[in-house]
Amino acid sequence: MMNNFAAEQLNVSMASEALFHIGSFAFTNAVFTGLITTVIVVALFVYVASMVKAGRYNRFIGLVQWGFEGMLGQVDSIIADKQLARKVAPLSLTIFFFVLVGYWLSVLPGLDTITYNGVPVIRSVTADLNFTLGLAVITMFTVQMYAIKHMGVFGNGGRYFRNPFKDPLGAFEGVLEFIGEFSRGIALALRLFGNAFAGEVLLIIVSVLTSYFATVTLPFFMAFELFIGLIQAYVFFVLSVIFTSLAVEAHTPHSPEHSSVAHTAKAEQAE
Repeated sequence: MMNNFAAEQLNVSMASEALFHIGSFAFTNAVFTGLITTVIVVALFVYVASMVKAGRYNRFIGLVQWGFEGMLGQVDSIIADKQLARKVAPLSLTIFFFVLVGYWLSVLPGLDTITYNGVPVIRSVTADLNFTLGLAVITMFTVQMYAIKHMGVFGNGGRYFRNPFKDPLGAFEGVLEFIGEFSRGIALALRLFGNAFAGEVLLIIVSVLTSYFATVTLPFFMAFELFIGLIQAYVFFVLSVIFTSLAVEAHTPHSPEHSSVAHTAKAEQAE
């Protein structure tokens, strides 16, 4: 088997690769695929919105509406404040569809075969750690902004900083909550990156190992990766909503229902 890998000169790069440079800016294959993803997502919703306004429906429109309305209902069920839920929903739903399309682009036939200057042109944006980290930062920053708007600067700060002499248990919970904010963001980024990158590598390896039989074996693995992409996009969507819900909830000291440990347990169950 190792001889087969060596013969095929299998080369997998964890980092995105530059297609060309614009001054000092490296235009990578992940950036290129990200632009394609943006165009597809925008075109998709422009098409769906125009068809709905015109009162014209088909199976595709119905599927998108069903998914959109179902996830919107889930946002309402997770966040008790309905006004806040409607403010959180647009970003969370946008992230879902962008991650979904971006992930699915890595499952396209011909992955790693279309090259430019020896660099694969198609590289899923979700398999780029820069993107997943940036998406996690935006998500956690938004969570903090909603928490500050909902509870005020000092109210939100009270989740992390408490008087250790008057409330030692609460101070310890605040430290755990502070650490938890970073761990949640890192987990969001690494989970998405790890699954997307592993999926790309899996498809490449299967195509190399099966050689001429790849047309028979690859469709099964591609269908599996499409399903994994759906799951990962949904998990990111749900966790972003849950983290917002946890951040804006009132924290009552020593209450099991509102403690940082209880909140963390709820988030872990959702994962």
